[in-house]
Amino acid sequence: MSNPKNKAKTQPIAMKKLSPVSMVTELPPVRGNLRTSSSNPNKAIHNEKDTTSAIDACVDRAFRIPIFLSTTNTVNGPQEQFLNRLIREIEDALLFPRTLPVSEQYPENILTNIRRLVFSSYGLLAINFRRFFVQILESNIGEPPTTTPFWEGSTFSQIEPAMAFQFGIPILLVREKGTDVSNGIWAGGITPLNIFVDWDSDNQSVDDFFNSVQWREVFANWTAEVRGNYLLRTEPLFNN
Repeated sequence: MSNPKNKAKTQPIAMKKLSPVSMVTELPPVRGNLRTSSSNPNKAIHNEKDTTSAIDACVDRAFRIPIFLSTTNTVNGPQEQFLNRLIREIEDALLFPRTLPVSEQYPENILTNIRRLVFSSYGLLAINFRRFFVQILESNIGEPPTTTPFWEGSTFSQIEPAMAFQFGIPILLVREKGTDVSNGIWAGGITPLNIFVDWDSDNQSVDDFFNSVQWREVFANWTAEVRGNYLLRTEPLFNN
């Protein structure tokens, strides 16, 4: 038998000297703060401004139901104020307004872009602002229907709601008073597009309109229809 004393003593293996692991002293901020580590507390690892970060903006959009906001890009001062307030009303209802070509654009022709946006939205809100003050001078047959000057809106305020009606999504029509009163879908009496909300821009402020009972009632009904349409189109085929 071998003598255990003759065995060579086990030599300890030298451990590699590694730098200590940095310990985080603060939790990651939600927004607008600095995050530092104990290894160098004076060095900022993350620096954000008070504006919403990209991930926050993405999450914010993810919880909103997309709707098609049909409007014109040519607006005056009061119309711009009205449009900004309308967008805020839509976002407060947890809906996401989409419009061409401001929020998105596709590499097809205009009508195809409208159809694509309508088909991927769950509701449409059309605002028909005054654009052109026109007068009919003559008619191709007989006397002109009227010689009194009147306001016309954008051509797309006729096209986009009509395409949305074809796809069967909930529609809400808002117009500046006196616009297209005898023209197309805005003339009234065309079922079911016979309910309009008029903004009397000459005598009614923006706040007065959005605080009115008529607007709050119609807007609440429309948002409920949008959510119902969203539920129907996203509900699984088999619900156990």
